[in-house]
Amino acid sequence: MYSLTAVLFYLLTKKIILAKRRSRNPNQGKAKFNFRVNERIRIPEVRLVGDNLDEISEKIGQKIESGIYSTNVLRRWADEVDLDLVEISPNANPPVVRITDYNKFLYERKKKEKELKSKTAKTVVKEIRFGPNTDDHDFNFKLRHAIKFLKDGAKVKAFVQFRGRTIVFKDRGQLLLLKFINELEEYGAVEALPKMEGRRMFVMITPKKK
Repeated sequence: MYSLTAVLFYLLTKKIILAKRRSRNPNQGKAKFNFRVNERIRIPEVRLVGDNLDEISEKIGQKIESGIYSTNVLRRWADEVDLDLVEISPNANPPVVRITDYNKFLYERKKKEKELKSKTAKTVVKEIRFGPNTDDHDFNFKLRHAIKFLKDGAKVKAFVQFRGRTIVFKDRGQLLLLKFINELEEYGAVEALPKMEGRRMFVMITPKKK
């Protein structure tokens, strides 16, 4: 008979070993860009496409155009020009391939995806709040924060909050925001002049493109 402590220790050790094995899986994290290449393409016929076919034609001394070819023939041509046969659309009928440098192809794919993500990334908006009687020290403190936000690529929504009777100081709030805009001219562009929203006056500043 084994003690309960020994059984628990065995099970825990086994769990840790299995976790380590999973973490060493060489295909982990590569599924998104796991294209079939060269000998891994086992379909007998595929459709060839690409904007480098004229260049390949000159190197092998034979006119090549987009169309359906034997996979073995395309692999031989790829070998002759020291490139790879890469399957880019496995679900098409027949699958679509290109003759290209696989490492370069993969790099371009990752680069395009990164650019797409950066374009579709959600814009972050940071708020900076003032009062109509904000002093210079507080103004400069918040100005430094706004500069950092804009440098990081975030929009800045600056507003003056009017509480109680301070609503009569709208002109003072507008002057404060205009000064704020002027100080940030190097780092951002204002979307519109200050305007009222309830009991506060605000302005939106967009970071300048690098």
